[in-house]
Amino acid sequence: MARLLARFAEDMFWLARNMERAENLARILDVNETFSRDARGSQNWLSIVHLHADAEPFFKKHQAATANTVIHYYMLDAENPSSILSCLKMARDNARTLRPLISTELWTQINMFHAWMKGLSPVEVGRADLSRVCSKIKEGCQTHTGILEGTLYRDEGWYFYQLGKLLERADQSTRMLDIKYHMLLPSAAEVGSPLDVSQWNALLRSAAGYHAYRRVQPRGMSPASVAGFLIFNPAFPRSLAVCVAQIDEIVMRLRQRYGLRAGNRTLEILDGIRGTLANRSIEMVLGGGLHEFLDWVQLQLISITDDLGMSFFGHSATPDQAA
Repeated sequence: MARLLARFAEDMFWLARNMERAENLARILDVNETFSRDARGSQNWLSIVHLHADAEPFFKKHQAATANTVIHYYMLDAENPSSILSCLKMARDNARTLRPLISTELWTQINMFHAWMKGLSPVEVGRADLSRVCSKIKEGCQTHTGILEGTLYRDEGWYFYQLGKLLERADQSTRMLDIKYHMLLPSAAEVGSPLDVSQWNALLRSAAGYHAYRRVQPRGMSPASVAGFLIFNPAFPRSLAVCVAQIDEIVMRLRQRYGLRAGNRTLEILDGIRGTLANRSIEMVLGGGLHEFLDWVQLQLISITDDLGMSFFGHSATPDQAA
Protein backbone atom coordinates (compact mmCIF):
# COMPACT_ATOMS: atom_id res chain seq x y z
CA MET A 1 0.00 0.00 0.00
CA ALA A 2 1.13 3.54 -0.67
CA ARG A 3 2.04 5.47 2.44
CA LEU A 4 -0.87 7.93 2.01
CA LEU A 5 -3.38 5.12 1.59
CA ALA A 6 -1.93 3.28 4.58
CA ARG A 7 -2.38 6.39 6.73
CA PHE A 8 -5.99 6.80 5.63
CA ALA A 9 -6.70 3.09 6.11
CA GLU A 10 -5.34 3.21 9.65
CA ASP A 11 -7.39 6.27 10.56
CA MET A 12 -10.52 4.65 9.16
CA PHE A 13 -9.81 1.57 11.23
CA TRP A 14 -9.35 3.52 14.48
CA LEU A 15 -12.19 5.95 13.80
CA ALA A 16 -14.49 2.93 13.83
CA ARG A 17 -12.94 1.42 16.95
CA ASN A 18 -13.04 4.67 18.90
CA MET A 19 -16.69 5.36 18.07
CA GLU A 20 -17.66 1.77 18.85
CA ARG A 21 -15.83 1.96 22.20
CA ALA A 22 -17.59 5.19 23.13
CA GLU A 23 -21.02 3.71 22.42
CA ASN A 24 -20.25 0.45 24.21
CA LEU A 25 -18.99 2.26 27.29
CA ALA A 26 -22.01 4.57 27.43
CA ARG A 27 -24.27 1.52 27.29
CA ILE A 28 -22.33 -0.28 30.03
CA LEU A 29 -22.42 2.72 32.37
CA ASP A 30 -26.11 3.26 31.75
CA VAL A 31 -27.00 -0.39 32.27
CA ASN A 32 -24.86 -0.61 35.41
CA GLU A 33 -26.69 2.34 36.94
CA THR A 34 -30.17 1.19 35.88
CA PHE A 35 -30.16 -2.61 36.02
CA SER A 36 -27.07 -4.09 37.69
CA ARG A 37 -27.72 -4.37 41.41
CA ASP A 38 -26.40 -6.95 43.82
CA ALA A 39 -28.18 -8.62 46.71
CA ARG A 40 -27.78 -5.46 48.82
CA GLY A 41 -29.29 -3.28 46.12
CA SER A 42 -26.05 -1.57 45.12
CA GLN A 43 -24.14 -1.65 41.86
CA ASN A 44 -20.79 -3.31 41.37
CA TRP A 45 -18.83 -0.45 39.80
CA LEU A 46 -15.53 -2.26 40.22
CA SER A 47 -16.57 -4.70 37.49
CA ILE A 48 -16.35 -1.88 34.93
CA VAL A 49 -12.77 -1.22 35.95
CA HIS A 50 -11.95 -4.92 35.58
CA LEU A 51 -13.78 -5.06 32.24
CA HIS A 52 -11.34 -2.54 30.77
CA ALA A 53 -8.27 -3.95 32.58
CA ASP A 54 -7.73 -0.56 34.22
CA ALA A 55 -7.23 -1.53 37.87
CA GLU A 56 -3.64 -0.26 38.11
CA PRO A 57 -4.15 3.22 36.57
CA PHE A 58 -7.57 3.62 38.20
CA PHE A 59 -6.35 2.96 41.74
CA LYS A 60 -3.40 5.27 41.26
CA LYS A 61 -5.97 8.06 41.05
CA HIS A 62 -8.82 6.77 43.25
CA GLN A 63 -8.95 4.91 46.55
CA ALA A 64 -12.20 3.05 45.79
CA ALA A 65 -14.38 2.14 42.81
CA THR A 66 -17.49 4.11 43.77
CA ALA A 67 -20.20 5.34 41.45
CA ASN A 68 -18.73 8.84 41.36
CA THR A 69 -15.12 7.82 40.77
CA VAL A 70 -15.91 5.22 38.09
CA ILE A 71 -18.36 7.46 36.24
CA HIS A 72 -15.90 10.36 36.13
CA TYR A 73 -12.99 8.11 35.16
CA TYR A 74 -14.85 6.63 32.20
CA MET A 75 -16.79 9.71 31.18
CA LEU A 76 -14.60 12.81 31.47
CA ASP A 77 -11.08 11.85 32.54
CA ALA A 78 -8.92 13.15 29.69
CA GLU A 79 -5.91 11.25 31.08
CA ASN A 80 -7.74 7.93 30.76
CA PRO A 81 -7.39 6.70 27.15
CA SER A 82 -10.45 4.49 27.70
CA SER A 83 -12.79 7.32 28.71
CA ILE A 84 -15.60 8.38 26.41
CA LEU A 85 -14.09 11.86 26.18
CA SER A 86 -10.75 10.38 25.09
CA CYS A 87 -12.43 8.06 22.57
CA LEU A 88 -14.31 10.96 20.98
CA LYS A 89 -11.17 13.11 20.91
CA MET A 90 -9.25 10.32 19.16
CA ALA A 91 -12.15 9.80 16.76
CA ARG A 92 -12.15 13.52 15.97
CA ASP A 93 -8.38 13.39 15.36
CA ASN A 94 -8.89 10.42 13.04
CA ALA A 95 -11.66 12.28 11.21
CA ARG A 96 -9.48 15.38 10.79
CA THR A 97 -6.89 13.31 8.94
CA LEU A 98 -9.68 11.80 6.85
CA ARG A 99 -11.22 15.16 5.83
CA PRO A 100 -10.44 14.58 2.12
CA LEU A 101 -12.36 11.28 2.23
CA ILE A 102 -15.36 11.91 4.48
CA SER A 103 -18.41 14.09 3.96
CA THR A 104 -18.85 17.53 5.46
CA GLU A 105 -21.86 16.19 7.34
CA LEU A 106 -19.80 13.46 8.98
CA TRP A 107 -16.98 15.81 9.98
CA THR A 108 -19.43 18.38 11.36
CA GLN A 109 -21.26 15.78 13.44
CA ILE A 110 -18.07 14.35 14.97
CA ASN A 111 -16.71 17.82 15.67
CA MET A 112 -19.90 18.99 17.39
CA PHE A 113 -20.26 15.70 19.27
CA HIS A 114 -16.77 15.99 20.71
CA ALA A 115 -17.28 19.66 21.59
CA TRP A 116 -20.50 18.81 23.47
CA MET A 117 -18.78 16.02 25.40
CA LYS A 118 -15.80 18.22 26.23
CA GLY A 119 -18.16 20.88 27.60
CA LEU A 120 -19.83 18.58 30.13
CA SER A 121 -19.06 19.18 33.81
CA PRO A 122 -18.73 16.48 36.50
CA VAL A 123 -22.09 17.59 37.91
CA GLU A 124 -23.78 17.05 34.55
CA VAL A 125 -22.63 13.41 34.40
CA GLY A 126 -23.56 12.60 37.99
CA ARG A 127 -25.81 9.66 38.84
CA ALA A 128 -28.98 11.75 38.67
CA ASP A 129 -28.35 12.61 35.00
CA LEU A 130 -26.22 9.64 33.95
CA SER A 131 -28.90 7.80 32.01
CA ARG A 132 -29.86 10.93 30.06
CA VAL A 133 -26.24 11.71 29.19
CA CYS A 134 -25.52 8.11 28.20
CA SER A 135 -28.59 8.13 25.95
CA LYS A 136 -27.28 11.25 24.19
CA ILE A 137 -23.86 9.63 23.75
CA LYS A 138 -25.39 6.49 22.27
CA GLU A 139 -27.56 8.59 19.97
CA GLY A 140 -24.50 10.60 18.90
CA CYS A 141 -22.59 7.42 18.05
CA GLN A 142 -25.57 5.99 16.18
CA THR A 143 -26.00 9.26 14.27
CA HIS A 144 -22.36 9.01 13.27
CA THR A 145 -22.98 5.48 12.00
CA GLY A 146 -26.05 6.59 10.03
CA ILE A 147 -24.27 9.50 8.35
CA LEU A 148 -21.25 7.34 7.55
CA GLU A 149 -23.45 4.59 6.08
CA GLY A 150 -25.20 7.11 3.86
CA THR A 151 -22.21 9.15 2.69
CA LEU A 152 -18.94 7.19 2.80
CA TYR A 153 -17.64 5.99 -0.56
CA ARG A 154 -17.32 2.20 -0.75
CA ASP A 155 -13.62 1.77 -1.44
CA GLU A 156 -10.75 0.38 0.65
CA GLY A 157 -11.42 2.92 3.38
CA TRP A 158 -14.92 1.58 3.86
CA TYR A 159 -13.61 -1.93 4.38
CA PHE A 160 -11.00 -0.83 6.93
CA TYR A 161 -13.72 1.02 8.83
CA GLN A 162 -15.73 -2.20 8.95
CA LEU A 163 -12.69 -4.15 10.17
CA GLY A 164 -12.22 -1.72 13.06
CA LYS A 165 -15.87 -1.82 14.03
CA LEU A 166 -16.12 -5.60 13.96
CA LEU A 167 -12.88 -6.20 15.85
CA GLU A 168 -14.00 -3.79 18.55
CA ARG A 169 -17.39 -5.51 18.81
CA ALA A 170 -15.83 -8.94 19.12
CA ASP A 171 -13.40 -7.64 21.71
CA GLN A 172 -16.07 -5.94 23.80
CA SER A 173 -18.55 -8.83 23.69
CA THR A 174 -16.01 -11.45 24.72
CA ARG A 175 -14.38 -9.21 27.34
CA MET A 176 -17.76 -8.37 28.89
CA LEU A 177 -18.88 -11.98 28.95
CA ASP A 178 -15.59 -13.09 30.52
CA ILE A 179 -15.80 -10.55 33.36
CA LYS A 180 -19.52 -10.68 34.01
CA TYR A 181 -20.18 -14.42 33.66
CA HIS A 182 -18.34 -15.57 36.77
CA MET A 183 -19.34 -12.49 38.75
CA LEU A 184 -23.01 -13.19 38.06
CA LEU A 185 -23.06 -16.92 38.71
CA PRO A 186 -25.65 -17.17 41.48
CA SER A 187 -25.84 -19.36 44.52
CA ALA A 188 -28.21 -22.30 44.34
CA ALA A 189 -30.82 -20.32 46.27
CA GLU A 190 -30.74 -17.45 43.75
CA VAL A 191 -31.16 -19.46 40.54
CA GLY A 192 -34.27 -18.27 38.74
CA SER A 193 -34.96 -15.53 41.28
CA PRO A 194 -35.86 -11.99 40.12
CA LEU A 195 -32.35 -10.85 41.09
CA ASP A 196 -30.75 -13.64 39.06
CA VAL A 197 -32.83 -12.85 35.97
CA SER A 198 -32.23 -9.10 36.25
CA GLN A 199 -28.47 -9.62 36.33
CA TRP A 200 -28.48 -11.64 33.11
CA ASN A 201 -30.85 -9.10 31.58
CA ALA A 202 -28.25 -6.45 32.40
CA LEU A 203 -25.47 -8.42 30.71
CA LEU A 204 -27.53 -8.77 27.54
CA ARG A 205 -28.50 -5.11 27.58
CA SER A 206 -24.84 -4.13 28.00
CA ALA A 207 -24.19 -6.01 24.76
CA ALA A 208 -27.29 -4.51 23.08
CA GLY A 209 -28.61 -8.05 22.83
CA TYR A 210 -31.62 -8.31 25.15
CA HIS A 211 -34.38 -8.04 22.56
CA ALA A 212 -32.52 -10.18 20.03
CA TYR A 213 -32.00 -12.85 22.71
CA ARG A 214 -35.70 -12.84 23.54
CA ARG A 215 -36.52 -13.62 19.92
CA VAL A 216 -34.46 -16.79 20.28
CA GLN A 217 -35.37 -17.55 23.92
CA PRO A 218 -38.81 -16.00 24.60
CA ARG A 219 -39.04 -17.80 27.95
CA GLY A 220 -36.44 -18.54 30.56
CA MET A 221 -32.84 -17.46 30.85
CA SER A 222 -29.74 -19.34 31.96
CA PRO A 223 -26.03 -18.56 32.10
CA ALA A 224 -25.34 -21.15 29.41
CA SER A 225 -28.00 -19.80 27.04
CA VAL A 226 -26.79 -16.21 27.43
CA ALA A 227 -23.14 -17.17 26.92
CA GLY A 228 -24.04 -19.35 23.96
CA PHE A 229 -26.01 -16.52 22.38
CA LEU A 230 -23.14 -14.02 22.67
CA ILE A 231 -20.58 -16.49 21.34
CA PHE A 232 -22.32 -18.69 18.77
CA ASN A 233 -25.51 -17.04 17.49
CA PRO A 234 -25.25 -16.67 13.68
CA ALA A 235 -27.77 -13.81 13.40
CA PHE A 236 -26.89 -11.46 16.28
CA PRO A 237 -24.57 -8.74 14.88
CA ARG A 238 -22.42 -8.53 18.03
CA SER A 239 -21.86 -12.25 18.55
CA LEU A 240 -18.34 -13.56 18.22
CA ALA A 241 -19.37 -15.90 15.41
CA VAL A 242 -20.87 -13.12 13.27
CA CYS A 243 -17.98 -10.70 13.87
CA VAL A 244 -15.35 -13.30 12.98
CA ALA A 245 -17.20 -14.40 9.83
CA GLN A 246 -17.58 -10.81 8.63
CA ILE A 247 -13.96 -9.92 9.37
CA ASP A 248 -12.88 -12.94 7.32
CA GLU A 249 -15.12 -11.89 4.45
CA ILE A 250 -13.82 -8.30 4.47
CA VAL A 251 -10.15 -9.33 4.45
CA MET A 252 -10.88 -11.64 1.52
CA ARG A 253 -12.61 -8.82 -0.36
CA LEU A 254 -9.69 -6.47 0.23
CA ARG A 255 -7.35 -9.06 -1.23
CA GLN A 256 -9.57 -10.02 -4.18
CA ARG A 257 -11.08 -6.67 -5.14
CA TYR A 258 -8.07 -4.42 -4.55
CA GLY A 259 -5.20 -6.81 -5.11
CA LEU A 260 -3.85 -6.46 -1.57
CA ARG A 261 -1.55 -9.38 -0.85
CA ALA A 262 -1.10 -8.94 2.88
CA GLY A 263 -3.25 -10.43 5.61
CA ASN A 264 -2.30 -14.10 5.31
CA ARG A 265 -1.63 -14.36 9.04
CA THR A 266 -4.97 -12.73 9.83
CA LEU A 267 -6.80 -15.24 7.65
CA GLU A 268 -4.99 -18.11 9.37
CA ILE A 269 -6.02 -16.83 12.80
CA LEU A 270 -9.61 -16.31 11.67
CA ASP A 271 -9.70 -19.82 10.24
CA GLY A 272 -8.57 -21.17 13.60
CA ILE A 273 -11.28 -19.28 15.49
CA ARG A 274 -14.00 -20.31 13.04
CA GLY A 275 -12.91 -23.94 13.17
CA THR A 276 -13.01 -23.89 16.96
CA LEU A 277 -16.50 -22.37 16.98
CA ALA A 278 -17.74 -24.91 14.45
CA ASN A 279 -16.50 -27.86 16.48
CA ARG A 280 -17.68 -26.82 19.94
CA SER A 281 -20.99 -26.30 21.67
CA ILE A 282 -21.54 -23.92 24.55
CA GLU A 283 -21.63 -26.95 26.87
CA MET A 284 -18.18 -27.99 25.66
CA VAL A 285 -16.85 -24.46 26.12
CA LEU A 286 -18.22 -24.23 29.66
CA GLY A 287 -16.92 -27.70 30.48
CA GLY A 288 -13.42 -26.77 29.36
CA GLY A 289 -13.51 -23.40 31.11
CA LEU A 290 -15.21 -20.31 29.72
CA HIS A 291 -12.49 -17.97 30.96
CA GLU A 292 -9.76 -20.02 29.30
CA PHE A 293 -11.69 -20.06 26.03
CA LEU A 294 -12.40 -16.32 26.04
CA ASP A 295 -8.83 -15.53 27.07
CA TRP A 296 -7.66 -17.49 24.04
CA VAL A 297 -10.10 -15.57 21.82
CA GLN A 298 -8.85 -12.26 23.21
CA LEU A 299 -5.26 -13.20 22.37
CA GLN A 300 -6.32 -14.12 18.83
CA LEU A 301 -8.06 -10.75 18.38
CA ILE A 302 -4.95 -8.91 19.58
CA SER A 303 -2.85 -10.93 17.13
CA ILE A 304 -5.24 -9.97 14.31
CA THR A 305 -4.98 -6.29 15.23
CA ASP A 306 -1.18 -6.50 15.29
CA ASP A 307 -1.05 -8.34 11.97
CA LEU A 308 -3.37 -5.83 10.29
CA GLY A 309 -1.14 -3.07 11.59
CA MET A 310 2.03 -4.66 10.26
CA SER A 311 0.44 -5.77 6.99
CA PHE A 312 -1.48 -2.66 6.03
CA PHE A 313 -0.39 0.26 8.23
CA GLY A 314 3.34 -0.34 8.40
CA HIS A 315 3.62 -0.92 12.16
CA SER A 316 2.04 -2.98 14.92
CA ALA A 317 -0.71 -1.59 17.11
CA THR A 318 0.29 0.41 20.18
CA PRO A 319 -0.43 -1.17 23.59
CA ASP A 320 -3.37 1.18 24.22
CA GLN A 321 -4.90 0.41 20.83
CA ALA A 322 -4.38 -3.34 21.14
CA ALA A 323 -6.13 -3.37 24.52
